[in-house]
Amino acid sequence: MTANSAILSAAELADGLAGPRPPVLLDVRWQLGGPDLRSAYEAGHLPGAVYVDLDRELAGPPGSGGRHPLPDPDAFGAVMRRAGVRADTDVVVYDGGLGWAAARAWWLLRWTGHTRVRVLDGGLAAWTAAGGALTDEPPTPVEGDFKPSPGAVGLLDADAAAALARSGILLDARAGERYRGEVEPIDPVGGHIPGAVSAPTTENAGPDGLFRPAEDLRARFAALGAGGTVPVPVGVYCGSGVSGAHEVLALEVAGIPAALYAGSWSEWSSDPERPVATGPDPQ
Repeated sequence: MTANSAILSAAELADGLAGPRPPVLLDVRWQLGGPDLRSAYEAGHLPGAVYVDLDRELAGPPGSGGRHPLPDPDAFGAVMRRAGVRADTDVVVYDGGLGWAAARAWWLLRWTGHTRVRVLDGGLAAWTAAGGALTDEPPTPVEGDFKPSPGAVGLLDADAAAALARSGILLDARAGERYRGEVEPIDPVGGHIPGAVSAPTTENAGPDGLFRPAEDLRARFAALGAGGTVPVPVGVYCGSGVSGAHEVLALEVAGIPAALYAGSWSEWSSDPERPVATGPDPQ
């Protein structure tokens, strides 16, 4: 498996699994609003993959910090160790194909100091399309030794996100109609953080669910003001810090470092004192 990319193909993963030091596999299938997809995992998953529940293990309890606030680092570390994650071994995360949940796990591992984690491009769908086998046998992971050390990559709070929208580039990864405030199916109010630029994460992948080539992503983000010839700080937010992690992953593929506002719109909009912009312009 290539070690210089945040993503890998199904073929690269198959090669790695057949090698002398196969990666730890994490299955992070998830759907917004539940129920959890453990039953789908139990019906068929990549051999050796351990199921990780996004709502319960990759997030803390919902509240003033948003719908998917960051988990307690110690609790997250315990989950990763039970799954067999070690500091010196490769980790590959995948989900049902959209990539958002897998990106959340990737970002959390990166933020807590793991440097050898990648996302299976296209997820489970890409694996099976390439002829990869599935099993319903429960895994038997060996306890890992990973100890989280938070802060290894950029994290924004509400104030830092608001400031970055003025001093750098803050990308809003939600659908355009939510950014514009035309609809808001989940959170208290529609619209966006003043100064943020609309950049739906769905535009980072092609119709096959695979990431667009790195050069295409670089061109896309450059057109939005990120990653040009004069680098500026870049941040991302979404609804609750899940699809935003996928945008951070796409930026990583493009070679552009970015921070995540983990609380995202679900935290921002919970405080009526915070300003809200609507319409197609950042304002």
